[in-house]
Amino acid sequence: MQPGALDAVTKPKGPLNWGQINFIHTSDTHGWLEGHIKERNYGADWGDFVSFTKHMQDKAAKKKVDLLLIDTGDLHDGNGLSDATTPNGNVTNPIFENIDYDLLTPGNHELIASDVAYNTFTKFTKVYGDKYLTSNIDICKNCQNGEPDKKEWVSMGSRSKYITTKHGLRIMAFGVILDGTNNNKNMTRIQTAAEMVKQDWFKNAVNRKDIDLFVLIGHNPVKPGIPKSLSTFPLLMDALRKMRPEIPVQGFGGHTHRRDFYIYDPMSSAMESGKYCDTVGWLSLDGIKSQPNKTASPEIKRDLDNKSIMVESADASCNKTKAFDMKLTRRYLDWNRLTFDYHATGSQNILDTSHGLKVTKGITDSRKSLNLTFVYGCAPQSYCVSCKPFGDKGNVYTLVQTAAAATVVNPDRSMKSRMIIVNKGAIRYDLVQGPFTLDDSYIVCPYTNTFRYFPDVPYSLASKVLETLNKPKSTKRSSMTVDTISSQMLGYDECDNPSPHNGADLLKPKSLFRRVLGGTTPTPGYTTCDDLGNDGDDTPHSQISEYSQPDHIQATAGFPSEGQPDKVDIVFSDFLGDRIVGALNLEHPSKNYTTDDSLLYMPENFTSNTFIPAYASMAWKDNINNCSIAG
Repeated sequence: MQPGALDAVTKPKGPLNWGQINFIHTSDTHGWLEGHIKERNYGADWGDFVSFTKHMQDKAAKKKVDLLLIDTGDLHDGNGLSDATTPNGNVTNPIFENIDYDLLTPGNHELIASDVAYNTFTKFTKVYGDKYLTSNIDICKNCQNGEPDKKEWVSMGSRSKYITTKHGLRIMAFGVILDGTNNNKNMTRIQTAAEMVKQDWFKNAVNRKDIDLFVLIGHNPVKPGIPKSLSTFPLLMDALRKMRPEIPVQGFGGHTHRRDFYIYDPMSSAMESGKYCDTVGWLSLDGIKSQPNKTASPEIKRDLDNKSIMVESADASCNKTKAFDMKLTRRYLDWNRLTFDYHATGSQNILDTSHGLKVTKGITDSRKSLNLTFVYGCAPQSYCVSCKPFGDKGNVYTLVQTAAAATVVNPDRSMKSRMIIVNKGAIRYDLVQGPFTLDDSYIVCPYTNTFRYFPDVPYSLASKVLETLNKPKSTKRSSMTVDTISSQMLGYDECDNPSPHNGADLLKPKSLFRRVLGGTTPTPGYTTCDDLGNDGDDTPHSQISEYSQPDHIQATAGFPSEGQPDKVDIVFSDFLGDRIVGALNLEHPSKNYTTDDSLLYMPENFTSNTFIPAYASMAWKDNINNCSIAG
């Protein structure tokens, strides 16, 4: 754990089931390799995870069963450790590489920025070799220095991988990113899943005779029909099952930042395992039958010692209704040392390995060298993404309104009335009570979009823009039971605010904080209902309220004390340019607006990543040297 991090107080509910083959799954880590320093449910760092996986591999060897480690992408955009470097991931990728994953695949955040995509291709994929699966992703091999006369397209990684496990299971694996991914199309290209399954290489791989299990991984929602993130897993599962109906398929997805398990048919299913290093997915699979032409391997006596406790809650709305023939269990583990030592060793005193401790120290040193612990101010309370309704003082978008109104102001136009519009997807995570640091500025909003504006827009026109951008939504309390401490399922919104800018000025660090310890009652967190029921969460939690939020937030400043102004400046992050233009022109104004008409409102180094730190420096100076965090 990192200095000052909080440890969990609630133990897991019981031991894990071990099967013939077992999987540890991570996804959407987004650079959170330091762990959640201010949140006790998820306080372990990557060094702790390195130690945990080593102990679990040793356990698997003693039990004479297989264990595979899988990651399904999105390694940056969400934390200072990954985002305060150019390109993003310069520090975190080498830290991540301390885990010897068996199968990996990229997410959309590996494909948005050309420098990140090329760095992934030339460095990261070379570490993992043919384990890095890109079944439908190509990269331009000769585009790193500009547009070539003729592009040379190659697969970013391997199309497929055939594995024979230590205990003789034969696996064919594919890695498929969802259709419509927001990638840099000059540097990368994505083949649709429907086209991919028609390719000869895919048919040849699927029809190989000596296969016992298909493993389908991908930065791809496991549940069909999620808004803005339509999964291609159903199509892929259907293709595999039709071509080889006798072979089961196990999938591992990502992108929507959820804990989820979905059953496609009695012999195919897939798992998602949270986000931001808050979840370790565990899946055990038994009863895999070898295909007839397999060379017989000696029978192995397995010491499984399964005593998993399946806890059914009284929630009658979470019912298991689908037929499923697989001998399978799944568990979602909270990312903390208490969980890791419970399942790996039974004692935190022996959890650490020399390798893990070295990784932990490397993270601490990197955070120091990047000045990520510099304190802008002391946040007086926590501001959540959706656990409070918009307008509540504990809602982060309410804070965005206040902060934008106070800090996004052009001195030359400070006397002009202005409307400042930010999209919901620009905010990636809760702002947690305590020291608000440089690291937190990336955690809350990693994107560095500039602020532009249309000057002197008639108020009668400008006043309709927000209503046009936001479809009417109810803000009533939800009865959903699947969610997280951050409460934002980004697959339901923009999971990518592409930004052409990088970094922020790094400031001198200050000392951090004192902690306030909480009680031993269940902490708020995941309460998951999936296709296998409500027994998947490894640690019991109390439910977090969930409120829908507007897609766009508007702050106003410089308005007259009475009445409305005749004209206003419409200020917005450059990511929203096309949307603002569309909303303005929908009202048939006297002039037709284009993005070329917009002007730079703030200096280029004042971005969507810096307006909240600017507010913290202005408004949160109280208790800065004795700042309590939420415990």
